[in-house]
Amino acid sequence: MTPLLTREEVHTRLQEIFPDGAPNRAYLTRMLAASTVFVALYIDAVEGSGTYLGPKHVYRMTDEQAARTDAADRASYATGVLRTGSQVEGRRWYQDNTREPIRDETLREGLVAIGAVTERTDLATTSSKPRYALKAGFAALFDPGLAGEVLQARIAAWQAEALNKGALARLAIVRRGAGVSADQVLVTFPNGETRRMKPGPSSEITKAVVEVFAPAFLADPAVLFLSESGNKVVARDDELARSIGLAIQADRNLPDTILVDLGPTHPLLVFVEVVATDGPISERRKEALEALVAETGFPAEHVAFVTAYLDRSAGPFKKTVDSLAWGSYAWFAAEPERLLIFSDAPRSLGG
Repeated sequence: MTPLLTREEVHTRLQEIFPDGAPNRAYLTRMLAASTVFVALYIDAVEGSGTYLGPKHVYRMTDEQAARTDAADRASYATGVLRTGSQVEGRRWYQDNTREPIRDETLREGLVAIGAVTERTDLATTSSKPRYALKAGFAALFDPGLAGEVLQARIAAWQAEALNKGALARLAIVRRGAGVSADQVLVTFPNGETRRMKPGPSSEITKAVVEVFAPAFLADPAVLFLSESGNKVVARDDELARSIGLAIQADRNLPDTILVDLGPTHPLLVFVEVVATDGPISERRKEALEALVAETGFPAEHVAFVTAYLDRSAGPFKKTVDSLAWGSYAWFAAEPERLLIFSDAPRSLGG
């Protein structure tokens, strides 16, 4: 049978296999996922073995049973736990009502969806028989003999083979954005001009806002104002601002970035806050920016508010999502073609 890591070691390894940016990362890296992968390895529910995993294998497992790692004990548990009235020594890891989260979230929406687990197709959907097995390449990543650079190389090879292009691109964007480079971040404006910003996640997100978000969602984008942490002004175009009837004044309420879309008959002003840790477009922030615009006489109906994040699976978005203002947008550098709308207009679900 497959050599075993402990459940805690499986949990740690899942964090490496599915780093920030992985789709449904919460389902793939929590302890319930580690328990599921550990038990699959424990009973040898690996592609090609003929043994399959069911949720019952996971929620009936105990510390005492997990410690019994010889082949006979593991094979006995694989079949015995499925029998009605069977007993397992020790306290269960989970109660029976964990069946659905294991089946629906950890397996179907998590490991099966990302290509780490295979599911039998010859069983009726109502069948209670075990139907899941780790794919062989994924199971191999939990070899206790793998460590260091060899492990990282194996993980990278598996990701390249198993993940789709979109998932791989998202991982690459998040890795780049979360990294701290010693070099300055070079931002290229829509008109071809360039500016340098100090390195860090905020600058990487700002770069994505200017270079990716602006041309994707604005017809004729331009940068009116750009700053970085510490209130340092990187770029400011007063002449362009005056040409559209906006007077930009040095103000602590100014957002990280102000874009303008010159394509519509009346220009669209876009206030963007970059969130690497905190500071989204909240209701209070939105009201302050609206007041700032009102003072200049710029029409409120031609103003949009965007909070830009690196990735929606990471902490900053989860930490601030409940404070985002209605009537604003959220954009993620890791999923650049999508825009999350916090609509404040009543409408039917089908409308």
